[in-house]
Amino acid sequence: MRPSKEEYYLAIASQVATRSTCLRRHYGAIIVRDDQIVSTGYNGAPRGLPNCIDLGYCIRKVRNIPPGERYEFCRGVHAEQNAIINAARAGVSVLKGTIYIAGRDADTGRALTENYLVPCRLCARMIINAGLQAAITPYRVFSVDHLAEIGELEKVD
Repeated sequence: MRPSKEEYYLAIASQVATRSTCLRRHYGAIIVRDDQIVSTGYNGAPRGLPNCIDLGYCIRKVRNIPPGERYEFCRGVHAEQNAIINAARAGVSVLKGTIYIAGRDADTGRALTENYLVPCRLCARMIINAGLQAAITPYRVFSVDHLAEIGELEKVD
């Protein structure tokens, strides 16, 4: 049976996540515009710097920091951020595109649950500012209005 476009793009995002260098969770993101993939990204350290898999430890894991907290200790760049940055490096517009996000637990390889597949506050803000129209995970579609709620931003009329 042929997958829907949404299933197809989420499967590709899941494959992109296999390149992740994080010891906790593997995330992948792709940006689609006009029914074409224009950028991809996975979570890992900035270009040219050692990754957690190279170091053999994750400082957030060592300090037992819960998900969604104290990102300043993380050496990684999020998949959503990398997809947006990679498009900018290539000079490709993501305006009015859609970002698809998938992820797996690094230890078990199991797909992440709905609670873990929500853009963080900073990524929600970046998705909005990049001009993307929505973020899609296997569990839900996040409109710009919902991303603003995640980013704790109020609309000004």
